[in-house]
Amino acid sequence: MAELWIEVIGLLAGGLGIVAWIPQIRDVWVRERHEGISLTTFSIVTIALSLWLIYGVLVESLAMIVANVFTLAVILAVIIGVRRLRRREALLAKA
Repeated sequence: MAELWIEVIGLLAGGLGIVAWIPQIRDVWVRERHEGISLTTFSIVTIALSLWLIYGVLVESLAMIVANVFTLAVILAVIIGVRRLRRREALLAKA
C-alpha cells in the first residue's frame, strides 16, 4: 500500500470526482431532465471505472478502490435515472 499522504491525495481527488457528478444526478433525478446524456458514453465510462477499480484492488490502493466504488455508484444512478425517464416518455408517447 502507498504511503498515507499519497492515499490521502488520492482520496481527495476521488472525492472531488464524485462531487463533480452531483449536478448531473440533480438534473436527472430532481429536475427530471435527460436531454444530451449519452448512455453509450456513460456505459464506456462505467467499463473504464470498473477496470480502474480492478487495478486499484490489484495494487492495493485504498484511494482507488473507494473512489471508483463510489463513482460507479453515482454513474449507475445517472444511468438508471435516464433509462427510467426515457422509458416513461416512451410509454406516454404511445398513449
